[in-house]
Formats: sequence, structure tokens, C-alpha cells
Amino acid sequence: MSTEVRVPTLGESVTEATVATWFKQPGDAVAADEMLCELETDKVTVEVPAPTAGTLAEIVAAEGETVSVDALLATITEGAAASPADTGGKSVAEEATAEADQGGEEIDVMVPTLGESVAEATVSSWFKQPGDAVERDEMLCELETDKVSVEVPAPASGTLGQILADEGETVQAGGKLATMTTGAGAPASASASAPDPEPEAPAAASGDGKDVEHAPSAKKLMAEKGLSPADVQGTGRDGRIMKEDVQRAAQAPKPAPKPAEAPKPAPAPDAARGPIPAEDAAREERVKMTRLRQTIARRLKDAQNTAAMLTTYNEIDMSGVMALRREYKDLFEKKHGVKLGFMSFFTKACCHALSEVPEVNAEIDGTEIVYKNFVHMGIAVGTPNGLVVPVLRDAHSMGFAEIEKKIAEMGTRARDGKLSMAEMQGGTYTISNGGVYGSLMSSPILNPPQSGILGMHKIQDRPVVVNGEIVIRPMMYLALSYDHRIVDGKGAVTFLVRVKEALEDPRRLLMDL
Repeated sequence: MSTEVRVPTLGESVTEATVATWFKQPGDAVAADEMLCELETDKVTVEVPAPTAGTLAEIVAAEGETVSVDALLATITEGAAASPADTGGKSVAEEATAEADQGGEEIDVMVPTLGESVAEATVSSWFKQPGDAVERDEMLCELETDKVSVEVPAPASGTLGQILADEGETVQAGGKLATMTTGAGAPASASASAPDPEPEAPAAASGDGKDVEHAPSAKKLMAEKGLSPADVQGTGRDGRIMKEDVQRAAQAPKPAPKPAEAPKPAPAPDAARGPIPAEDAAREERVKMTRLRQTIARRLKDAQNTAAMLTTYNEIDMSGVMALRREYKDLFEKKHGVKLGFMSFFTKACCHALSEVPEVNAEIDGTEIVYKNFVHMGIAVGTPNGLVVPVLRDAHSMGFAEIEKKIAEMGTRARDGKLSMAEMQGGTYTISNGGVYGSLMSSPILNPPQSGILGMHKIQDRPVVVNGEIVIRPMMYLALSYDHRIVDGKGAVTFLVRVKEALEDPRRLLMDL
């Protein structure tokens, strides 16, 4: 029986790639998920694993050829023993296991797909150590990307062998995290071979350095730039040099930055803060920013640098919403199985206002304004690791119950770190509720490329004048931050007034007024 090996999905708007290197040749035995070849696109390098164990029968696309998504790369004949590939493979871990083999099969633990346009992650923690027995789908480690945390399960039951990416290291999508041994003899095999990889590693590394086949496009570019392999730091598999590595090396021949990097680790921030007494320095703690926190910092600063951001304020009397909620909350929960909160009212009110002031729901793309005839509502959620914004897709067509259910579900998954990248992309407008933390008034920062964000705040009893009399009402300040490049002051104020009107008289939402 023959199995086809095809070009995988390469990413958004990427339709073709170049076959950079084949790791196997026709007639070679391969194990399931073992890397067969490497493809190179305009932006990333993609490794293609074997879909099944067997023997590589035919290579259809040779190195240097350009292939489209889902094109045929090769065929594998199933039924051939996959274990010879394990004992005769190139990796040090496979050789070490073969020497102490007691019936188990060595497999690789790979970095899973991280999400659209996400190419790398940081290993945040390992739950298992070399030699530990693991069950299939048991969590081995946790990776942290710019947006979400990704747990990596064990692909099979067995024993964890060698950890190839320690905590704090950055790994590429599709890269190798560890090896593990499957089968009944796995524990003894792993413990017997555990010390062996250490002495063999240097020899294998030096050997690999001579036999590594660099990407064809990288060789061509090195020749054009007058560089040798020794001048380029390879980031591909086994140190393989890719096209991007050559481009970086060609742009970086600047000796000046090296001395400038010396004061970078600690003195730079200390210099900005001034002299620090020794007794204070001894009581300080330095903690490396997580990738999520670094991304939040970068995106928020980019928003301030890019958009002409301005904030307008208003206040609303929450009496109407609170009375309606108080009257129907029990019936609502009994029928729909979810509590009636304030977020569904604000979401519906914003969707209503966005239909009248569409520029707040638009974005700038170069010299064009892109108007969205739909509302993908981002709901900012605070988590232990930082702020994330899951997206409520097509919120304009949802009812109160559906909105409350989705918000409750996404909030729980956000706090548990279970959100996928797809669930946090594509938002057209955002609501941020600082009131849950007690904020009375603040100016939210835009979530690019969006042009508007609504800041909710604490509900507080305040004296207000109604019909010439001073009364006590539950009031809330609202803040709309907007991009003044696309939204004029009149549009921003109109939007906020429409939200105020809808919330102070919720019946308007039902009548689309």
C-alpha cells in the first residue's frame, strides 16, 4: 500500500514553496512523523514529516523545485519495518537508544502548530524530566507564544528520553523538543542510555557540521554576497543555513554594536535610574518579561506611535439596565443556563452605535479606509499572564443569551490559557471593562488596526440632577478612544451618545432606535 506525501498548508496568502533539502532518499526506511524534507517559502521554513511508517518509494519533487500547496512531494510504501530507521538514523538520540534498545521505538516530540503567522515560542516549563514514565496525551511541557500558552502532550506512552529545548529557550514551529521511547522496554532503555548522549553529543555535532546540506537558495545568496558558511549562523535543522540566515549575516557586518552590547544586560537600566545603593540592589529581583508581556508592551507602544489617538468621555445612568436585569435575571438564567450580565447590554449597544457611525468600526490600510459590514467584538480579559482580547465573531447578529454564553466561555478559557490564536484575531472593535477592578475613569489604548475601543468603568452612586431635582443614581463613566485619522470628533461623540441613549433606555435596543 502506498501513501502520498503532499505539501502542507504554508500559511495565510502563501501558495508555493521551494524544496530546500531532502533528509531521506528512495529506499530509506522512515518512521511516522520523521522529517522527510524541508520547504522554504518567502518567510518561513517548513519541515514535512512522514505521514506513516514505511519505506520512501519515490521523490516526485527534487531539491530546488517550486511546489504548490497540496502538491505531491513523494510516496511512501507502507509495511516496511520502521525500526531500522531508528537504529540507523542520523540523530545522536536514535543511536544512543539503539545501543540500549530493549524493544522500544524512539520517537520525536515536536513543536505543534502555533497558530496563524506564529513561527516561534518559548519553552516556559517542563512537567516531566528525562527517564520519567509518561502516558499518551499526558502533558510534557508548556510553550508560550506572543498570545497564548500551548501545552504539548506526549504522542505515545513510554519514557521521556532527552530534552532538546530547555526552559527559557526559543523554539521554531515544527522544531524538535525532546525524544521519548515507546514500548514495554522503554523505562529500562531510557535509564540505561540516559548518560550516553552526553559524551556523544560533541562528536555528533562536529560531524553534522561537515555533512549538513544547506538550503539551495542560501548557497546561491552566499555566493552573491561573498560569504562562506563559517560567516553565517544557521537556524535550520541541525544548524542548516537558510536564506533568512544569509540575509541577516549580510546586513549585520557592523563591528560597532559589539562593544555597545556590553553595558546592555544590567548597567543600562541602572544608569537610567541613577546610582543604586548596594543595600537596595541586594533586595531587588529581576524577572525576564514573558513573551506575552513583551508583545503587549510592544503593541501598546506601537498604537501610540502610529495612531492619532484621542479620547472622549461621557457618563451614563445605569438605572434602566440594572432594573431590567434585576427583573429578568432569574428567568433569563433558568431558560438559557447563563447569568444575565452587563456585557451583553454594552455589546448590543455598541453594535447598534457602530451601524450609525461605521468609521469607528473601520481601519486604515495604506491610503484606503476599510469599512466592515460586520462586527467582530473584542472583549478584553485580564489573565494572570497579562491582557488578552478574545473575539466575539459576528456579535451584531447575536442575541443577549448567545453573547453572555460566549463571553463566559471565552473568559474561562482565557484565564486557563486555552484560547487559540484564531479566537484572538480579526476583531473590528474592542470593549475593555476596567470597572471590575474598581477603575473610576481611564483612557483605553487602541488595539491596532482597530480605530475604536470603549472603556467601561465602576458603577458608583452619585448625585445628579433629574427634572430639576438632585437625586442619587448609579452612574458610570464611559471613555471612547479613537483614531483621529479616520474618526472625526463629531463621529466619536455621536457614537458615545448613541451608546448612552441605548443603555439609559434599553427598550431602544429591542426596537432598533
